[in-house]
Amino acid sequence: MNKLDGTLPSTFSKNSWLSTLNLNGNQLAGLIPESLSNCTNLELLNLANNQLEDTFPNWLQTLPYLEVLILKANKKNDRRSVPTQEQNATYIDSVTVTTKAISMTLNKIPTNFINIDLSINKFEGKIPNVFGELHALKGLNLSHNKFSGSIPQSMGNLTNLESLDLSSNMLNGRIPTELTNLNFLEVLKLSHNHLVGEIPQGKQFNTFLNDSYEGNLELCGVPLSMKCNKDPEEHSPPSQTLWREDRFGFGWKPVAIGYGCGMVFGVGMGCCVLLIGKPQWLVKWLEVNLIRR
Repeated sequence: MNKLDGTLPSTFSKNSWLSTLNLNGNQLAGLIPESLSNCTNLELLNLANNQLEDTFPNWLQTLPYLEVLILKANKKNDRRSVPTQEQNATYIDSVTVTTKAISMTLNKIPTNFINIDLSINKFEGKIPNVFGELHALKGLNLSHNKFSGSIPQSMGNLTNLESLDLSSNMLNGRIPTELTNLNFLEVLKLSHNHLVGEIPQGKQFNTFLNDSYEGNLELCGVPLSMKCNKDPEEHSPPSQTLWREDRFGFGWKPVAIGYGCGMVFGVGMGCCVLLIGKPQWLVKWLEVNLIRR
């Protein structure tokens, strides 16, 4: 790590034997020179922690031996995080030295270690579905960007993935249930987005804690304290009975109460008449029967 500033040289000669370029942690600004595509023997390119401001360098797909690509913590601003599928991108072999929140220095690049780290940039737009085709990928870090839209269902195809960090973006929608297919997933960070709905359950998802989801105010279910509302009656249409009650202004309960009160009142009045008064119809009936006898 030095204190280099200024811009990168715009001319890298063809047929260069340059295989490693590590400019991490400087004050380099400007664009990433496209002439780097002339360095066809380049295996490691580390431009992290600078002030570079550029779109994603799609031309890097012309570097057939590139194995380590680190663009973390710059000022890149692009609506595509990686080349789209139609561009025949070859970034499936790109890796970084950051995974599971642990930074490591690689003295020798292991061929079976594949990781992509594009965190702390200004990438915008949707996460491309092409990520779902990187079947050997073990670590993917897209945190602290401005990605929006939903999490691609195709990420459920990354069956070797061990670490997935999509935190601190603007992602929305539900968490795809396809992610429960990731049997080797040890680290999941979806915090501080706009995700909604119930958290999928099963397999590795049963091992993740609150901090994997915090900052998503409309997420619910285990392990969060917010429970999902699964009461079907709450969202069912009003019944015909309720509709009639609303239409006439009262329901069956007031009618039942009135009927009961009226019955009690009637029986009470009848008893009073029989005990205190002498009903004329009863007197006449008794007189008639006595005369006949």
